[in-house]
Amino acid sequence: MVKSGISNVDNRHQALGLSAEQVLGMYRDMLLARKVDERTWLLNRAGKIPFVLSCQGQEAAQVGAAYALDKSNDFLCPYYRDIGLVISFGMTARDLMLNSFAKAEDPNSGGRQMPGHFGGKKYRILSGSSPVTTQVPHAVGLALAGRMEGKDLVVFASFGEGSSNQGDFHEGANFAGVFKLPVIFFCENNKYAISVPFSKQVACHSIADRASGYGFPGFSVDGSDPLEVYRVMKEAVDRARRGEGPTLIEARCFRFTSHSSDDDDRHYRPKGEVEEEKKKDPLPLFYRYLRETGVLTDEIEKEIQDWVAREVDEATEYAEAAAAPAPEDTLKHVYAE
Repeated sequence: MVKSGISNVDNRHQALGLSAEQVLGMYRDMLLARKVDERTWLLNRAGKIPFVLSCQGQEAAQVGAAYALDKSNDFLCPYYRDIGLVISFGMTARDLMLNSFAKAEDPNSGGRQMPGHFGGKKYRILSGSSPVTTQVPHAVGLALAGRMEGKDLVVFASFGEGSSNQGDFHEGANFAGVFKLPVIFFCENNKYAISVPFSKQVACHSIADRASGYGFPGFSVDGSDPLEVYRVMKEAVDRARRGEGPTLIEARCFRFTSHSSDDDDRHYRPKGEVEEEKKKDPLPLFYRYLRETGVLTDEIEKEIQDWVAREVDEATEYAEAAAAPAPEDTLKHVYAE
């Protein structure tokens, strides 16, 4: 981890109890997520990997949330865009590239699932599945199991705003609210459920408004600001650990890419919308904050940029050359052996 020589700076991250090293770690994780994502798009267009589900524009929400959790004790139930989240919990660029290339060493599924189906016991990440929102009741079940075993853990479940319209979300939120389970429901509202805009998905003003129906608080936060996301998340995590139950957080984000590599967002987005939203790109905004506070120097910036570039290049080369899964592994972990 890079070290900053700056101390005693009167700024937001110190007020939140975050050190210079921690916010530099946030920036590094956000940058690595963006660069891994950009590389997978190039590989897809070159015909080398089949599918991409992008995190571009949502990195700050993901990384800010992750840093409020205890990576050695808490659990993640992420959704398919959460590259920044899983990187912050320990997944490497190599892990993610092995997943994208569907190679045997892929720690998520041994190359048997599509990209974005994150999972790994050593990372405390529950394996995801393709039907959206199934991770929400699973997260609630994890939290209940922890309660029954007397463990001090918090479970984090993330999803898009479109997923919040599914029955899984409402059933999970209701159960967690009734039993005051230590779950954080984290909605990354990127304004589109594939091609359906937010205004045609829900009648309420904010996804956070839905929390009151289940008896716990809801908050809407600027998803382009990792420190603001961290602040609200930390309060929710502390509340969960005190036994006060779940919290619903809506992180207002924007998806800079199409829904996936098989989608063309020019058919449903207003012209110029993406360019306008990119003015709030979380990476340059956080970069500017770190520079203005003196935490990010030229030397540290070069060190981070060089490290990220090496990580992405090495991961790509390794994954492309790695062995494919054996055909007989298709049924592995599906039936009792």
